[in-house]
Amino acid sequence: MDLTGKVAVVTGSGRGLGLAYATELARRGAAVVVNDVEAAVAEAAVASITQAGGTAVAEVVPVGTSEAAQALVDRAVSEFGRLDVLVNNAGILRDTTVWKMTDEQFDAVITTHLRGTFTCTRAAVVRMREQGEGGRVICVGSPTGQVGNFGQTNYAAAKAGIVGMVRTWAMELARAQITVNAIVPVAATAMTETVPFLKPYVDALQAGEPLPPFARQELGFGSPEDAAGLVAFLASDAAAGITGQAVGIGGDRLALWSHPSEVVVEFADGTGWSADAIAEVWPKSFEGSLQTVGQQLPEPPK
Repeated sequence: MDLTGKVAVVTGSGRGLGLAYATELARRGAAVVVNDVEAAVAEAAVASITQAGGTAVAEVVPVGTSEAAQALVDRAVSEFGRLDVLVNNAGILRDTTVWKMTDEQFDAVITTHLRGTFTCTRAAVVRMREQGEGGRVICVGSPTGQVGNFGQTNYAAAKAGIVGMVRTWAMELARAQITVNAIVPVAATAMTETVPFLKPYVDALQAGEPLPPFARQELGFGSPEDAAGLVAFLASDAAAGITGQAVGIGGDRLALWSHPSEVVVEFADGTGWSADAIAEVWPKSFEGSLQTVGQQLPEPPK
């Protein structure tokens, strides 16, 4: 999977999953703009990439505003002459239940994840369309955005919105040969180390211990590096025909998420649906097909 000559921007790539993505893209030959809000973290990431023989520069800016997005695109163009790949990875958490969540907590997550993905994509595709040679936009979703998660109103809204934008952008940018896809990663990061059922596996990874097959396959949980191959694949020419998709990755598990679709349909006889008519048909046609919420986790082996 040779990415030589490609130029990529990876937001939020100072550590964790973002660093794994940037490192893998550089290892495959791409020149990478590393982004973080902390200069020392960004520079350390660049150093690790260049010491391994890759090419990278740092752009220190908090993702969210149009100005930040343009700065990232401009840095790629000024340093490397073009932009071919955007990975929208930057994100934060402000978890709490809906009755406790403040406006500030809600807005902070929406600004970084949802608005940041929008502003960075807009700036990137303007440049890609000007170049006239296609491009790759890779956005980052989450299982929380697909099925919900307790205490994550803001994060769920942002991640679901990102996948919705991906489907729209895939249509809008098809003529320009710019593909747009979402990945749905699960890995040991600062965002997952506080999840109780994942803590034993996070602890194992931090101790350098191998994860059991249950974690890597049934839970689809592993290291950030386990998720990086998907980003390199979607950034490559091999993925030129893939767009508008949400692809799960984690540990040893690779999965394609479905788009939302109707599961049960009933029709009235031309008079529309009254409340009474709905109450009558619901138990017979709909009750058995109600959808679950939250991740339905398998039981670990005993």
